[in-house]
Amino acid sequence: MTTKTTESLTGTYTIDQSHSQIGFTARHAMVTKVRGAFNDFEGSGFYDAETPANSKLTVVIKAASIDTRNADRDAHLKSNDFFAMDEFPEIKFVSTAFNKVDDESYKVTGDLTIKGVTKAVTVDLDFTGTAVDPWGNTRIGFEGKTTINRKDWGVNWNAALEAGGVLVSEKVNLEFEISAVRSTEAA
Repeated sequence: MTTKTTESLTGTYTIDQSHSQIGFTARHAMVTKVRGAFNDFEGSGFYDAETPANSKLTVVIKAASIDTRNADRDAHLKSNDFFAMDEFPEIKFVSTAFNKVDDESYKVTGDLTIKGVTKAVTVDLDFTGTAVDPWGNTRIGFEGKTTINRKDWGVNWNAALEAGGVLVSEKVNLEFEISAVRSTEAA
């Protein structure tokens, strides 16, 4: 049974990678969006349902797991032109504030590190429900998004288009669909 209440959900959680997604979209050639995802990540945190400000979250993404469904584009993104993944193999987010907006919405602020550069970002996060799965695990779900300027993290490569504009937008939309499982250990 899935419910939307956050009562009695306080505890330590681990992101279930096989039922979660960390994705992104960026404009390509000024006319369309390219969608991609990172397929290898892990995360955990403490969710305090009664006092959300006490909640914490850490997510670590293996940068080389980038997947835009195009091998040539993925290789370019992994190169020094974009993410320099050999030198900076991880992208990391560590929350610094967890603010409740209403019963289903939060603003989670944290330090996002890409290419060795750390900047604060705020993610709009919506609580999507809770359920006990067939194995007796308590799960919670969140969906979120934020928009960043990739140049703020030194991801600067681009190419000018003949008709004006650039090949890759500076603005990147980050999107999260998270299913997390509560630890059976005492919180």
